Amino acid sequence: VQLQASGGGLVQAGGSLRLSCAASGGIFRNWDMGWFRQAPGKEREFVSRIDWKGGTTSYESSVKDRFTITRDNAKNTVDLQMNSLKPEDTAVYYCGASRVWSIVSSDYDFWGQGTLVTVSS
Repeated sequence: VQLQASGGGLVQAGGSLRLSCAASGGIFRNWDMGWFRQAPGKEREFVSRIDWKGGTTSYESSVKDRFTITRDNAKNTVDLQMNSLKPEDTAVYYCGASRVWSIVSSDYDFWGQGTLVTVSS
């Protein structure tokens, strides 16, 4: 499975961005999908995940109620709508595909290349 993330950019605090991850080369609906992020000098951390059907989601506590993850199995895409962005959300965001329902990055088998989100104060 190949993943291509897009949608990052520079935004002011309080603004919004929508990240998208396009999958190819596999059966997209076989995979649970997740978004992780990595800030400079920090380890990659879980942000959000969605199960293969799109019916179950979970979020890291600091983004809950601000971020929304969705997927479209017909288009092989998973999106992350990010609202009320804060400077601490600044990071490279990665989408990943996993065969297990997990928030642990090592459980993810495939990764996109990452897209940079910068939130200015």
